[in-house]
Amino acid sequence: MADKIRVVVLYGGRSGEHEVSLKSAASVLRHLDRARFEVIPVSIDKTGRWQWNDLAAIDPAETSLPIMPDAPEMRLARGADGRGVLLPVVEGATDPIAIDVVFPVMHGPLCEDGTVQGLLELADIAYVGSGVLASAVSMDKDVAKRLAEFAGVPVAPYRVLTRKAYVADRAAALTKAVEGLTLPVFVKPCNMGSSVGIHKVKTSDALGPALDDAFRYDLKVLVEQGIDAREIEVAVLEGETLFASVASELNPNPQHEFYSYEAKYLDPDGARVDLPARLDAAQMERVRALAVQVFAALECSDLARVDFFLDRQTGEFYFNEINTLPGFTSISMYPKMMEASGVPYGELLTRLVHLALDRHQQRHALERGYSS
Repeated sequence: MADKIRVVVLYGGRSGEHEVSLKSAASVLRHLDRARFEVIPVSIDKTGRWQWNDLAAIDPAETSLPIMPDAPEMRLARGADGRGVLLPVVEGATDPIAIDVVFPVMHGPLCEDGTVQGLLELADIAYVGSGVLASAVSMDKDVAKRLAEFAGVPVAPYRVLTRKAYVADRAAALTKAVEGLTLPVFVKPCNMGSSVGIHKVKTSDALGPALDDAFRYDLKVLVEQGIDAREIEVAVLEGETLFASVASELNPNPQHEFYSYEAKYLDPDGARVDLPARLDAAQMERVRALAVQVFAALECSDLARVDFFLDRQTGEFYFNEINTLPGFTSISMYPKMMEASGVPYGELLTRLVHLALDRHQQRHALERGYSS
């Protein structure tokens, strides 16, 4: 029997979505095929420490993976044979662990924005998900919208504010924030996910406090035109061709007004999900095609969840955002949409691991431009 592929499930991280990552990773750990893969849990705590966690000490029924304070601290390196390894920081704590591929089950800044991906590139280790470029531009809502719009995908009107300009002249920034827009508007940190720091602003006096809060999370903030819209999502999976799932629709509980962090993760009745979305055949075809178009325009790899607004008045779809490392919790929409489209959770994870290994092999076959 061939050796099992060693998969590092990397979780935690230093973003505001740390706790979401713990839930996603617990689900991935539970569904990875143990007949094919040897699973190695590695956590990053909120201070940035990397730790190897003993799989045998983790309860398989856990819905949120623990970060064990006494777990040995590790670092990433290349072994003498060129293979990636985890090395203990304290000599003699444990032997180096050879690894084949990293599955970063992390969300938000310093996780899915190209930073971890750059580290894995430097270590020359295969990893699941988009590369440095696509991860970085997809994380930045402003840049992602600009690229999508350039590719012909409709985008709702929005304005961009920087914290530097906001601090220098708050009154002028407040005026610029809604220039050409009408209330209500949505205020969003550019580089956060999971609806952290997002506010629906319905009155002019609420704009300043909303921006104050959003600037707690980022140096750049979007102010986006609020539209009477339905929230539609599509999962995209790479293969011989790009595969778009059937779309789902999020119907937030009226007390939340939009799909906020609380509606997503804290309130079990935060939203009703229609899977598949209540779309006619033409609408379903349109939004799936747009999702593939966005994925390709941003040069993503392996997987992404692409979110759209469907204007109730005009029937137009508008690109909202893309998540290159979407949630993988038991109730997350990416695996649910794939399952509804004929790709079960376990098979999905297996495909993603092999996509990562194949892409790494292809990159290794390229000429480096120097002799070793």
